[in-house]
Amino acid sequence: MFGLSMGLFIEGAVAVLMALTLGYCVILNRRLARLHADREALRLMVGDLVTATNLANQAIKELKATAIEADMTLSVRLEEAERFGVELANHVNAGTTLMQRIVRVTNAARQAPAGQPMISAANTTDTLVREPNKVRAALEQLSAHVRSRGVAA
Repeated sequence: MFGLSMGLFIEGAVAVLMALTLGYCVILNRRLARLHADREALRLMVGDLVTATNLANQAIKELKATAIEADMTLSVRLEEAERFGVELANHVNAGTTLMQRIVRVTNAARQAPAGQPMISAANTTDTLVREPNKVRAALEQLSAHVRSRGVAA
């Protein structure tokens, strides 16, 4: 009887171990199924990450191109502003020179002796009407002089 109870005990222990193994296999199978499902989700996530990275790289390239274009436009505008600044300085210098001449002429006219005739506005208007070619030539000569002064400054 001892042999029968020992055999029964071993058979029972094997049955319990097999039941535990079967239960563990079921649990392991569920975990593997979740792992496979997570792997698919991870694959989708990696695909989305690659797509987002490609979009970001494209956006960076476009930003670089825009920055280069903006830099070129800004450089052109700065050069144009510098040219206008130089031209404006030339005009200011020419205006200053012209104002100094006007001041000298008015000072000389104020200091002229009483016996010398002064040029009146009526005489100047008559001259402008009677001799337009002389006036036009004088104006051209004056503008040529201003241009030459502007280039020299």
